[in-house]
Amino acid sequence: MASGSGESGDGDIGFQIAPMVDVVFVLLLFFMASAGSQVVERHLNINLPSGQKGEGAEEALTPFIVKVLENGSIEGNGQPFDTPNDKNLLQLRAKFKELIERFSDKNPVIVNPEDQAKHERVMDVLNAAAASGIKNLTFM
Repeated sequence: MASGSGESGDGDIGFQIAPMVDVVFVLLLFFMASAGSQVVERHLNINLPSGQKGEGAEEALTPFIVKVLENGSIEGNGQPFDTPNDKNLLQLRAKFKELIERFSDKNPVIVNPEDQAKHERVMDVLNAAAASGIKNLTFM
């Protein structure tokens, strides 16, 4: 029985090559794009440090932290210096001179005043540092 609409009953439309070519081009484009973004590893010439001390190795520089307390006391790396009423701070000056002799003024001095410390006491510390020849000084 043939239908009157003129269609054949096979239903076979044949092999379509155009969609296959489209898929191949999309795959080719994908692989070309991903190949261009590869990271190329290079050999770096780096000399790693050894565990031995080199010639002229110096001691590690550790900052000397001077804390000015609210009551006027002075502490240097946790050690108390002078009395709260001493304006000359002779013990602190001696410590500063020791630092200069030992590290030739490369060791940093950090002044860390408490919030309620008197400015006059901070100036006493700065005067002691200046009299001792400290040049590497900062505030925390």
